[in-house]
Amino acid sequence: MSESTKSRSSSPSAPAPSGHDTGYAKSTAGREEHMTRLATRRTFWARLTLIGPAFVVGAWQFGPGNLASAVQAGGAYSYTLIWVIAVSTILMIFFTDMSVRLGIATPVSLITSIKEHLGNPIGYIAGFGVFAITLMFSVGNAVGSGLGLSLIFGGSPVLWTILCTTAVGFILLFKNVYFIVEKILVAIVALMSIGFLTSAFVSRPDWVQSVEGLMPQIPAGSEILVVALVGTNFSINAAFYNAYGTKERRRTAEEYRDVTMVDTIPGIVAPGVMTALVIIVAAAVLGRTGEEATTINALATIFEPLAGPVGSFLFALGLSGAAFSSMIANATAGGTMLSDALGKGARSGSPTAKTVIAIILAFGVTITLIFQSSPVGLIIIAQSLTVLVAPVLGILLMIMSNRRNLMGDLRNRWWHNLFGIIGLIAILAMSLRLIISLIS
Repeated sequence: MSESTKSRSSSPSAPAPSGHDTGYAKSTAGREEHMTRLATRRTFWARLTLIGPAFVVGAWQFGPGNLASAVQAGGAYSYTLIWVIAVSTILMIFFTDMSVRLGIATPVSLITSIKEHLGNPIGYIAGFGVFAITLMFSVGNAVGSGLGLSLIFGGSPVLWTILCTTAVGFILLFKNVYFIVEKILVAIVALMSIGFLTSAFVSRPDWVQSVEGLMPQIPAGSEILVVALVGTNFSINAAFYNAYGTKERRRTAEEYRDVTMVDTIPGIVAPGVMTALVIIVAAAVLGRTGEEATTINALATIFEPLAGPVGSFLFALGLSGAAFSSMIANATAGGTMLSDALGKGARSGSPTAKTVIAIILAFGVTITLIFQSSPVGLIIIAQSLTVLVAPVLGILLMIMSNRRNLMGDLRNRWWHNLFGIIGLIAILAMSLRLIISLIS
């Protein structure tokens, strides 16, 4: 066989040899059929190896702010706001799915691709915007992890905050940072799920009313809380980061369907279910005792007389796990995306990413040490930044995932765009409502 013939036969983009169109078509169809069979034959255990990136997203989404708003929702409005979590979870799945497909289709990282297609300034806005959000949220994560562990083991919350931050810093020193983080967070999410599910059954809620809570209604005075629930459960910045996890795991188009079934949907549904369970526990416990609890730790304390020390321990363990896992994911995401925006590498193990991760962790623990409590001002700033950045990130995901020349067969279909538009309307309405509340 000549060299030119070899070249034509080995190159998938070479035209079919003249006079052999039928044979060439059969060969192409054969290769496609073979890939289909490989995808079909993937075993159950092989599919489980695809679990990971979306659970990192879920761990970042499911943090102290998420839990605090859920406790307030259950305590003040019983089961009536569970529907907000259901709707937010559905919208979150669609935006996370866009991010998955972008991670598969783009030859480079997401922010680098945005810079190439839409200009450097847009990429910088995305990278620095996410970094600013993670910097502010690092404080709540630091405080939440310390309070949760002190509730379980006793001792100073500040000391536990320092120990948690040190542990996270140690984890992020390893070479293959992302893969280690992913495994830790999948395990923590699984343990939290067990803890909150057990807590819900122990609290003996009214399950009929819980189901009725899926019917949309906005009780008088709950508007701001609805905004908070949407903001903490429909986290576009977390969905945006999923493209990086997908790229780190080198997912392919052939794996997309299985990834959707075993990672994207379960990884986003898990924090949604846990948030709903926290609302259910708060509604059941506070409704039975008649007491009030405005914080997750106060709820855990009230929960003990009803559930006993084991039930209270499981609930408190879930709360501390949420703060700790969010701390890891928050710092990793912020460091990775700012490093990418600066053109210094789009992997969490790059030197620049690790430096930014250290800055985020140090900021959280430093502010905690200075104020000895969660500074409300920083939380408000974080909410304000989310209001400004989240719609931009959502629009970028929509624009990029609709580019035919970039996405090919993985571009958005009409139903992706429909739910994407609904999500953007929701996030823009939330932003407008929150801006008005901050100004007034």
